Amino acid sequence: MAGIANDFKEKSYRQSDHLYDYVGTDPAEYSQNGHIWNNFMNNGLSFRDYGEFTQKDTTANQWVPNDKSIGNNYDINYPGWTLSYTDLQRFDEWNNEFQHFVKNGNLPALEVVQMPGDHTNGTSPNTYTPQAFVAQNDLAIGKMVEAVSHSPYWKDTAIFVVEDDSQSGTVHVDGHRSPALVISPYTQTGQVDSTFYSTSSMLRTMELFFGLKPMTQFDASAIPMVNSFTIHPNFAPYEIEQPQYPIDLKNGQNAPMAQVSANMDFSKPDAADPDTLNRVLWAATKGNQPYPELKNN
Repeated sequence: MAGIANDFKEKSYRQSDHLYDYVGTDPAEYSQNGHIWNNFMNNGLSFRDYGEFTQKDTTANQWVPNDKSIGNNYDINYPGWTLSYTDLQRFDEWNNEFQHFVKNGNLPALEVVQMPGDHTNGTSPNTYTPQAFVAQNDLAIGKMVEAVSHSPYWKDTAIFVVEDDSQSGTVHVDGHRSPALVISPYTQTGQVDSTFYSTSSMLRTMELFFGLKPMTQFDASAIPMVNSFTIHPNFAPYEIEQPQYPIDLKNGQNAPMAQVSANMDFSKPDAADPDTLNRVLWAATKGNQPYPELKNN
């Protein structure tokens, strides 16, 4: 969100005795130039926050931002981090506001939307299976794209989607990789863009859309995602694909490593030990196949 992790954040991330700040509660972890929403608002552009850097105010029974600079630019009913709400419920709340923006012609220039369901609850009994959590997440994103693509805003909108925490779930090529999408009439190229981008590339691309200066040396030097775009837009609206997996399926008492999951902490983002959770998810999806051990070449 800021294009940089300051020295305090880097050091707190490496501590083994406590979690670093995930949801903006500690201003010491903020970068000097703030976050992408500060860059927008400082340049007179509108912004709306859905779940990012928010926590539940149990007294008022609403969600409030931890970063005071967000101001009133957030949805009090949109859940931040909690696995008690599904991403489909989050979509419904987001869409409620989106349809009002469409009706009134005042969609914000930037929206930041958190949909954390694909973190999963592991195989904890009586919670959604990992596959159901991911399927709900996929469907919620698809419904969002469908809503935008059927609106007047589709012709000049780009939706950036990036998965959190690629470093805790390595793939067969490199542990730094993370799946990313850029969804727009101007990205209908019919091919995968394998350019070496980073999350700062996403920020830089957003800034370039609005002629904004970069926030740090990292987004300034990041490769903009120009190869993902085309000058020949396809304005056809998107129609969601129906789930091929039962999105309401829950883990049973005898799910693989169910009791291990039951003893893990899912109350905060990434509080659960990532290696253990990876093994749980492997068991849930691969069964008795041997878990792939790390190889250093």
